[in-house]
Amino acid sequence: MRYVAPTRDAVDPAVFGLAPLRDWPEYADWLQGPRWPSIDELNARWPQEAGECFVAQTRELLDDGLHYEERIAQRGVIATREENWHDLFNAMIWLRYPSLKRALNRQQAADVVRFGPRERSRPQCAQTHFDEAGVMVILREPDLLTLWDAHDWHGLFWRHRDAWNDGSIRVDVFGHALLEHALTSGKLLVGKALAVQVCGGESRQDVVAHCANAITAKRLLRDPQELRPLPLSGIPGWYAGNDDEAFHLSAACYQPLRDGRRYPAPLQLS
Repeated sequence: MRYVAPTRDAVDPAVFGLAPLRDWPEYADWLQGPRWPSIDELNARWPQEAGECFVAQTRELLDDGLHYEERIAQRGVIATREENWHDLFNAMIWLRYPSLKRALNRQQAADVVRFGPRERSRPQCAQTHFDEAGVMVILREPDLLTLWDAHDWHGLFWRHRDAWNDGSIRVDVFGHALLEHALTSGKLLVGKALAVQVCGGESRQDVVAHCANAITAKRLLRDPQELRPLPLSGIPGWYAGNDDEAFHLSAACYQPLRDGRRYPAPLQLS
């Protein structure tokens, strides 16, 4: 069933106090203010050297005959529906993660040329899944990966609950559809994750740059099976009811590992 976001005035303000929406304070006025930001206000947040811009999606714009991804690659134009949650979150992702967005766009646009606008390659499917629902998971404790590999959700989210607060594991949301779904209070969120193993003081920027370079080099997101499910609602601070162990014993978002399903090794950043 297609998700329909609540209207602006119907959003429960409590969702902005929970992850992932609380993690975007620089855009609090866009999200919680009384009115929608204009296209000009979105563009005002670009750094001066940026080569892209947001443009209102109109019939005249779409009549150029270009695919959405081609328009970005060729003209730097990001078609954006006004007063639309999905496209507002997409703009926020562009502004926070431009290098990663550009890497995805280059691959997508190249495959549009290769396969046409109506067909999707396996890499395109993987890239679209990540673009819509992706998260980057930064791991500093290898034992947590073992729990994740086995879908031991009780272990990952309850027995090792402190790991989510002490920096042993961290999640950065990239998928703009995930942010949109978070507008619905009580919704159980599941991300499509890239796991990145680190061993030092690497920053978010280091991880993003590594992922962007791997996508550009066609070493990453070549197949949807690279992406791991991660039930985000199990993370402390993401769902109001997950501070009770009972949640982690029966949550609907906790699915068992399918027979024969194996995940690729995490990206190594050292």
